[in-house]
Amino acid sequence: MVDRSPFVVVANRLPVDEVTTDTPGGRVTGSGDSRRRWRRSPGGLVTALHPVLVERHGTWIGWSGSPGDAPDPFELDGINLRPVPLSEEDLERYYEGQSNATIWPLYHDNVEPPVFRRRWREAYRVVNRRYAEAAAEVAAEGATVWVQDYQLQLVPAMLRELRPDLKIGFFLHIPFPPIELFMQLPQRAEVLRGLLGADLVGFQQRLAAQNFIRLARHLLGTPYHGNVIEYEGRQVKADAFPISIDVGEMQRLADNPLVRERAVQIRAELGDPKTVILGVDRLDYTKGIEHRLKAYRELLAAGRLSVPESVMVQVATPSRERVEHYQALRIKVEREVGRINGDFGRVGVPAVHYLHQSYSRSELAALYCAADVMMVTPLRDGMNLVAKEYVAARLEHGGALVLSEFAGAAGELRQAFLCNPHDLDAVKDALMRAVTVDEHEARRRMSVMQRHLRRHDVARWASDFLTELGAIP
Repeated sequence: MVDRSPFVVVANRLPVDEVTTDTPGGRVTGSGDSRRRWRRSPGGLVTALHPVLVERHGTWIGWSGSPGDAPDPFELDGINLRPVPLSEEDLERYYEGQSNATIWPLYHDNVEPPVFRRRWREAYRVVNRRYAEAAAEVAAEGATVWVQDYQLQLVPAMLRELRPDLKIGFFLHIPFPPIELFMQLPQRAEVLRGLLGADLVGFQQRLAAQNFIRLARHLLGTPYHGNVIEYEGRQVKADAFPISIDVGEMQRLADNPLVRERAVQIRAELGDPKTVILGVDRLDYTKGIEHRLKAYRELLAAGRLSVPESVMVQVATPSRERVEHYQALRIKVEREVGRINGDFGRVGVPAVHYLHQSYSRSELAALYCAADVMMVTPLRDGMNLVAKEYVAARLEHGGALVLSEFAGAAGELRQAFLCNPHDLDAVKDALMRAVTVDEHEARRRMSVMQRHLRRHDVARWASDFLTELGAIP
């Protein structure tokens, strides 16, 4: 007999990481040789939803992170976890293929050309059905189901067909493209109908919600009024719910004496430069890392910045390394780093410290505390939480944020130094304004942004969405 839950979250991944059995802490599942240990993974989404899941005896459905048979359902930190199996072929076709080589680039303004393959579309359909069936199985009568992100856009309609009694929400964490781009998608009507299976479809920005409403009218002829679409005798709401971070958690990290000490150590390891410029991104072609590096190189070449008075630290977290676009990007970025260091560095004093690795939350907080300027210059981004993390971590220390106009965060963090990342001269000017800003002005700008984030943290985001869905009275 399956335990049914009144609140269910459906996401590509479970909010846990598998750890070795000799690592202290975590939850052990299985027995004998099949014993596995799990820990809750860090992240704003699980932080925001954890209290709701615990209070309502909720269930989170997702992939465990290892290909092959799924582990048995288990409980961790008060959350019921229902793993969904994904094979190596599923990962290649549904995840790396349709999700990340087709939908991801298309939704990010075709920054790289999307690849369209029929076998990927079929795999996407099959896997989405698997997630929908899992949700239908564990959801209690009249339950609320919240489906997350672009990998699972067919789930709402599939789930409604299986369980019309459910209240279904969907949130897209990445941008939603204008009609002209979405119409290129071979699976376009199916994806749109999939999303319209929800009662509430949430987006990062108001323009994305408007794109969705207009697309439904254009492609399916659905009437609408305001942000409500009339579809198959139901009303589907579409609106913006900008996601945020756990502000308190980041501020506590930044205020930790060990983190502060590490920040001082980082600056010393960098040679105590006058200006530390930081970039922290997944190694993704949407993040504008190449453009940022070229802007810095041109400023060095023009003598507007110099080494060792300034130094750039670029953290590029490994991402989707089996996807061809990402392999090519890594080569380009590392080539540009080598060129800058070859032209402007010297023995023991590189102009750019390039770090292609993942870091702990505490080490990232130390980097944020150490950096005078944070550069967040994506070519297109749904939100970009790194920008918000930097602001939250600065406490009373000032600092400056250079932010792309095409990041969702730009709509909220208006006191950042905004720029068009496609215009290198604009990026250079924004960076120089950030480097030379008066200390009092820097503190004022940072203070205004911090007040906004404290009022609009990730818990507020989840509460706003679930209240609009009618899941919270």
